[in-house]
Amino acid sequence: MLSTDHTPGRTVVQGGRTCLFFSGFAYLGLHQLPAFKTLLVQGIEQYGTVFPSSRAGNLRLSIYEEIEHALCSLLHQQAATVFSSGYLASQAAVQYGASRGELLYAPGTHPSLWYQTPALPSLSREDWIMQTIEQINSHPDNHFVIVTDTVNPLTSTIHSFHWLEAIQRKVLVIADDSHGIGILGPVGEGSIHFLPVFPQVRYLLSASLAKAFSVQGGVVAGHAADIMALKKQPLHVGSTPMMPANAYAWLQAGELVQKMRRSLQQNIAYLLHLTAGSAVHNPHGLPMFILPEGDALVRYLLERDVIISSFPYPQPHSPVVNRAVVSALHLQEDMVTLHRFMKEYGAM
Repeated sequence: MLSTDHTPGRTVVQGGRTCLFFSGFAYLGLHQLPAFKTLLVQGIEQYGTVFPSSRAGNLRLSIYEEIEHALCSLLHQQAATVFSSGYLASQAAVQYGASRGELLYAPGTHPSLWYQTPALPSLSREDWIMQTIEQINSHPDNHFVIVTDTVNPLTSTIHSFHWLEAIQRKVLVIADDSHGIGILGPVGEGSIHFLPVFPQVRYLLSASLAKAFSVQGGVVAGHAADIMALKKQPLHVGSTPMMPANAYAWLQAGELVQKMRRSLQQNIAYLLHLTAGSAVHNPHGLPMFILPEGDALVRYLLERDVIISSFPYPQPHSPVVNRAVVSALHLQEDMVTLHRFMKEYGAM
């Protein structure tokens, strides 16, 4: 276990050494940019550090409506609401889903979407898809809610949803896009850019705003009726709202976000070029590059002042996954260094 007193960017100070940091998330690197920090300070000066009231209180803060309008526009949805964290947003979405029908969990669904500790399917996603289609189509009187992630950051894959066309009954799909929003799509709208539209399917999207946008907060977006009903739930009514300064910073950072998205895409493309034809796995051009297994690689890189992502997730007993996570802050020379050490180790 490593420790530090400094928040990582492209580098991190660990044990008195400055190391290249290929872990974590903060994909756009906004948390380290002076311009973004300035926006956050401006937000604190205007709104303070917290809005000391419930979202259901008789005094409302207009900036929440502003960011919700901006987010539902970004996500191409009718309505949206924000929470203080991505985890809380996902929990609100799935608890609402549980009130609408029987939850059908996809294999490997992130714990933030777990409701009452479900037993996740142990079969492959392909087999689960076939089973789910058959189960929904053969029970005309049942209401089902599919719960899934859009992106798996542990395998660096984007899930396909075209199979939903085969479903013959109306179904609600709760899809967490924490690792897609801000990254995928022409303007960072995330996975909604490729989620298929079918008359029998309606989506309820949840996402953390921290992964790409470096903002402590979460969002749930979907049909207006679903969001209106969700806003009446205890998780929305009784929770402390998102820090308003974070909402302010995100609303003001549009041009900065797009600039950093371009940098991220360039970095991903460059490392894909360097690792082409190797054992490094990244089939969909995501910021996560899956590396060969084993502690020896992790130690070899650490001895050369390079830290990669390597830990069991999402549970303590889960397998350890070695990944190099690229952000918009990295320089080409950083990726050349990583590639050189991987090649010297024999992993290329």
